[in-house]
Amino acid sequence: MQSFRSEIENPIVEKDIIDLADKIQLFHEGRIDEEKFRSLRLARGVYGQRQFGVQMIRIKLPYGKVTSDQLHRISDVSDEYSRGRLHITTRQDIQIHYVSLDRTPELWAELEKSDITLREACGNAVRNVTASETAGIDKNEPFDVSPYAHAVFQFFLRNPICQELGRKFKVSFSGTDDDTALSFMHDIGFIAKTKVINGEEVRGFKVMLGGGLGSQPRFADEAFDFLETNKIIPYMESILRVFDRYGERSKRAKARLKFFIKDVGLEKFNEIVALETKALSNQTVEISSEGFDTPDVSGIVAPEVTVDQAAFDAWKASNVIEQKQEGLFAIGVKVNIGDFYTKEARILADLIKNYAGDELRFSLRQNILIRHVREDLLPFFFQELGKLGMTDLGYESIQDVTACPGTDTCNLGIASSTGIADELGKVLRNEYPEFADDKDLMIKISGCMNACGQHNMANIGYQGMSVKSGKLVAPALQILLGGGILKDGQGRISDKVIKIPSKRGPESLRLILNDFIANADGKDFINYYLKQGEKYFYDFLKPLSDVTNLEESDFVDWGNEEKYEKAVGVGECAGVVIDLIATLLFDSKEKIDSAKASLAEGKLSDGIYYSYSSIVNTAKALLTAEGKKTNTHNKIISDFNEVFVATEKIKLDTDFESFIYQINQNEASAEFAAKYLADAEKFYTLVDQYRAKELVEA
Repeated sequence: MQSFRSEIENPIVEKDIIDLADKIQLFHEGRIDEEKFRSLRLARGVYGQRQFGVQMIRIKLPYGKVTSDQLHRISDVSDEYSRGRLHITTRQDIQIHYVSLDRTPELWAELEKSDITLREACGNAVRNVTASETAGIDKNEPFDVSPYAHAVFQFFLRNPICQELGRKFKVSFSGTDDDTALSFMHDIGFIAKTKVINGEEVRGFKVMLGGGLGSQPRFADEAFDFLETNKIIPYMESILRVFDRYGERSKRAKARLKFFIKDVGLEKFNEIVALETKALSNQTVEISSEGFDTPDVSGIVAPEVTVDQAAFDAWKASNVIEQKQEGLFAIGVKVNIGDFYTKEARILADLIKNYAGDELRFSLRQNILIRHVREDLLPFFFQELGKLGMTDLGYESIQDVTACPGTDTCNLGIASSTGIADELGKVLRNEYPEFADDKDLMIKISGCMNACGQHNMANIGYQGMSVKSGKLVAPALQILLGGGILKDGQGRISDKVIKIPSKRGPESLRLILNDFIANADGKDFINYYLKQGEKYFYDFLKPLSDVTNLEESDFVDWGNEEKYEKAVGVGECAGVVIDLIATLLFDSKEKIDSAKASLAEGKLSDGIYYSYSSIVNTAKALLTAEGKKTNTHNKIISDFNEVFVATEKIKLDTDFESFIYQINQNEASAEFAAKYLADAEKFYTLVDQYRAKELVEA
């Protein structure tokens, strides 16, 4: 594991990777708390699998953009450390599975050679920034959102304000009012807009705030109908500072931003956010579009090929998109449930480098979009993609079923999502070919209520569940109907209609589609569903819910051979016994060291926030020792004042709120940063001395 230490050019990245390696060693030695290690591991893209002793690695790919070199690098890593399979997620990441924990630092180091990170791909941080995969090429877009998505990714990566949030934070950028990046279901979603101000056209975004799916879906509120581009990063920074301070930390099911906004209301939330303005690192952040120009593909020589014209025409009509750049096209590749392999990936990498613009993007529906292809090269791509089995019709259509990994690898999976996705795909291809190009209908599947497959915003959604039949338990599916995108930040949450055994999933789809064909009367699926009503669908699907007549095959889930057994939340690692208070204080000391390093580099805002985090963490240590709840930073601060400062167990020159909330009362100056760091060190010393005395007297 030493080899990577001399190969990483970026010292910040090198420190990150070495830190992961060191923490893995400490964990094996029982010297670091399991929860603390899990938090650190997840923030480095290392996620425990359902299978004991191996990890899923999530590779963070901002807005799904990948070059030829990067795709080759990902393929090399998958072959060396995993099993050669690449899984495209609904957040435009790539996941690989069955990786040894001990090898994750060297795997990460290999990826960084091609500027690919794992940092904050999982965990309670700002997750991958997603965007419309057609950004930059869409004829209807007011401007390319890619530079803005990239700037947000860069600004918040490793930013101390969002390293230990109460819960994950998701961001999206939609290029048009079609809202293909689903702003309405994100913590913060941006939709590109322009506005004439003082006679000049100005770029900006409609901003949607506080959305999310999961077991309690909530669609976002409109925060701004127009926010200028240079204000989006400061606004998001203010939100993250507030979320870090007030966000729930103990009750995981209530920890997303959407719950805090729901509790206090949007108006009150915006008042709290406004209080952070003075403390921001920048009041405005200008974002450059340099480096996002259309590549020059004029010099590519098109090979001569002969194709089946009818098949080519059908493929072109279904899977090819005309770009806004004259003479250029994008090719959609339908990837079944998001899974493809390194052999195909390497050939794709060579194709985009030699015959296109050296870029592809992964879509939110788990597909591939090859960009910047000249029209005369389309027959050649049809031929070459055909050799790879990648010319199936129906890119981003109803036949393109979305599914999370489910019980294949996920700890939380209840029933197979990939298995039923395969079966529904067969039904659509073999029995309903007329839907091949229907891009208005969506089928999405999740293996549990957490909605990684986005089932509860689909026209037709399925959620993995279980159902009892006597003393036996069978895999089941909750059917949800009537959800979807309504455009420009609006959407509809699907209704839970009925639960059926999984093996009856294909028949349920037949019944739904047959009724849609017979009774839609030209309406789209959402309006057809609203006209018929939830009870209508419950009634004609109800016979499928009967569990008194199950056969032996009903107790075997799709894609499995053994009888179904419900197993949720399988432990990732063996437990360890450790002094949690000492771990928290050690973490506080590390944050002080990080504050010093940041100030030495002139990063005043980062240094100030590290000092704040150290003070909060130190206070949390003593409250934890007293058995007090530490759900939110806000509660930690008020409780510490009551328990320790007001009683003069810890003596400060002022109350604890005034002491710590200097952070949002002062601008990020060198003078204040130095003073606040000195305060953090003084506070740590006071608490450490108090703790030492308590242990002696215990």
